[in-house]
Amino acid sequence: MNKIKRNVLAVISGPSGVGKGTVIKRMFEMCPSLCESVSATTRAPREGERDGVEYFFVSKPRFEEMISRGELLEYSAHFENYYGTPKAFVEEKLKSGDVILEIDVDGALNVKKVYPSAVLIMIEPPDMAELTRRLKLRGTESDEKIALRTARAEYELSKKDKYDYCVVNDDVDGAAARILEIIRKEKEVLS
Repeated sequence: MNKIKRNVLAVISGPSGVGKGTVIKRMFEMCPSLCESVSATTRAPREGERDGVEYFFVSKPRFEEMISRGELLEYSAHFENYYGTPKAFVEEKLKSGDVILEIDVDGALNVKKVYPSAVLIMIEPPDMAELTRRLKLRGTESDEKIALRTARAEYELSKKDKYDYCVVNDDVDGAAARILEIIRKEKEVLS
C-alpha cells in the first residue's frame, strides 16, 4: 500500500468560551498555508466587513436559491438571517490546501453527511468550571447569559462522540499544535 496525500477539510467546533477563535488564529500563525472557509449570510455587512473576506453577503432570495440547489454544506437561521457554508468555495480552496471551517455542532454534523471525508474536531474545555470561569472573565455577559451558554456547552459536548477527534484547550499553543498534527495525519491516506 502506498500513502497518498489529500487536502483536508477540518471542521472545528466547541462551546462558546472554549477558545476556538484563539486556537484557530494560533494555527494560522503556525501554518500560514491553511485556508479559512468563508460563510455566506443574509445579514448586512458591519462596519469594515468586506464581501468575500468576513462573509459572502447575499440577499435572502439568493440564499434560499442556494439552499434549493444544494449549494451549501450546511446552513442555519439566526435572528431572521441565514448563515451557511458555500460548497463550491470549500471545494475550490481544497484544490490548493487544507481548509478550516469553524461552525457549531449541528452544522458540523450536517457537513459530515454532505462531505463524509471532512474531519470533525471538537475543542473541549479542561472542565466545565474552567469554561464558566473563561466566560466570566470576558466580562461581556450577564450571569443569566453565562448560564445559557453553559447549558448550550453541555449539549454541544454531549455530541463529541460523533466527532473524529477531541482536543482539550488547556494551552493555546498545545491545542493548536495537536490540531495541526491531526490534519497532517489525516492528509496521509492509504491507497
